[in-house]
Amino acid sequence: MNYGFSDFLTLIGALGMFLYGMNLMSEALQKVAGDRLRSILSAMTSNRIGGILTGVLVTAIIQSSSATTVMVVSFVNAGLLSLVQSIGVIMGANIGTTVTAWIISIAGFKCDIGAIALPLMGLALPLIFQKRFILKYWGEFIVGFALLFKGLEYLKTSVPDVGSNPEMLSFLQDYTSFGYGSILLFLLVGTILTIVVQSSSATMAITLIMCSNGWISLEIAAAMVLGENIGTTVTANIAALSGNTSAKRAALSHFFFNVFGVIWVLVLFYPFMGVVKYIVFGDASYDTSVVGENTDCTFALSLFHTMFNVCNVLILSWFVKSIAKFVTYVLPQKEDSEEVFHLKHISTGMLSTSELSLLQANKEILVYATRTRKMFGMVKDLYEETDQSKFAKLYTRIEKYEAISDRVEVEIANYLTKVSEGRLSADSKQKLLSMLKMVSEIESIGDSCYNLARTISRKHDDEIVFGEDVDKNVKSMFSLADDAIGQMILVEEQFESGSVDVVKSYNIENEINNLRNQLKAKNAQDIKTHLYTYKAGVHYMDLVTECEKLGDYVLNVVEAMAESKMKVAEK
Repeated sequence: MNYGFSDFLTLIGALGMFLYGMNLMSEALQKVAGDRLRSILSAMTSNRIGGILTGVLVTAIIQSSSATTVMVVSFVNAGLLSLVQSIGVIMGANIGTTVTAWIISIAGFKCDIGAIALPLMGLALPLIFQKRFILKYWGEFIVGFALLFKGLEYLKTSVPDVGSNPEMLSFLQDYTSFGYGSILLFLLVGTILTIVVQSSSATMAITLIMCSNGWISLEIAAAMVLGENIGTTVTANIAALSGNTSAKRAALSHFFFNVFGVIWVLVLFYPFMGVVKYIVFGDASYDTSVVGENTDCTFALSLFHTMFNVCNVLILSWFVKSIAKFVTYVLPQKEDSEEVFHLKHISTGMLSTSELSLLQANKEILVYATRTRKMFGMVKDLYEETDQSKFAKLYTRIEKYEAISDRVEVEIANYLTKVSEGRLSADSKQKLLSMLKMVSEIESIGDSCYNLARTISRKHDDEIVFGEDVDKNVKSMFSLADDAIGQMILVEEQFESGSVDVVKSYNIENEINNLRNQLKAKNAQDIKTHLYTYKAGVHYMDLVTECEKLGDYVLNVVEAMAESKMKVAEK
């Protein structure tokens, strides 16, 4: 057999080039699209059909169902998509990923794109060195496109020549003559190969090459494709491991969706294959196991892949809510676990009038403020926590809350910007400006909570233990800050209808400022008299100062509401 270790390395290198080209092309397109992909996912998923079409569109654009599903899982984790919305997008992503197979079948086997790969790179070279990022990203896309097809060309030429090495074909045939057992065996092979390679597109390319070269029959290749559809779900499930329960449910729904599809296709496997062969070859009993290059088999395999996913979506799209209930049952919310985040009032798009949309946005801001207070409560718990593992878990949860706070701010602000484009009264315009400021300041409160958690973490790492007096002072400052946030929420509840009372908020802010000044003066004296170390004093004052900043942000929210009411009253 004339196939050595260097030939095997060439094969692995060709696969690596294909994978790198696919990854580079996908990432470049995501950079070109920027926030528009996020906007599409958030805005077009208000119903089942919209979600499916969104998944098809985004996956067809970025050429990676894994990237789409990981993106969806991250949005569910941040509360920007509900579980039901995410399932629709994931269904669409399964259809969108079939575009890759068609591109490879048509361009990779019918056209010699590998021959123009180097000229394409030459075209992309000046773009890559442009200062404008958009041009640079398009240059990266062209390079990725060229590498993908150059890698595919090398894959086709570096696989062993079956004609010269018939023993290799006989090795495969030892496992292809078990009838339905071979179908199940190669389904497992496709699953494992996709898990290892972490790209269903790369595994699909390998399968297409094996089928076109006559290594395996169309039926065996189709079984591998079914396995690839199961294997590709692993990426999203890995991404969801660090997410909340909703993110895990979204990833699990992808797995169950594909597994169900594979099961019903296996039950109807031979009739289903007969339909595919009849469409491509005009004969439902056409024998595709003959050795030799057969590009029609690649079309048949691409058609099988597309028909499988389209039919699966057509069947299961009617049971999206049932799938959501099922994965919720499989992964129940644990007691005392992380909160399930979602935008409660504005996730389904604008209402019929801008005035009503403004009312919904105000409700969402109130939810946002309440969550931020919960985040501050976790900071207080972190300060008290002494168990190492519980401390680490709580700190990680605060980090997640901070990331969620950032993204929710953007979503609410974007929504308010859309509302501002509609017809609003003068009073509502003033209220909208105040709400934008409120959202920004509430996000700053979340930042302060995270800064407090980081300071507590540094204190914990440095093994610094505060004395009784210092501990009491820190807790007093925490208590005042918590009172300030609580009063802010009360004022916010009155914002829509009642008058805004800012007196109590100003009083709490004065108490915070006075306590901060007293503690700073006393801290300098205590360090001088060696009551505690300078390093302990730094951590102590960092906590005190950050609480004072937090109080300022809280007051800014209250003042924004009061200013809005005042200007409306003047009119």
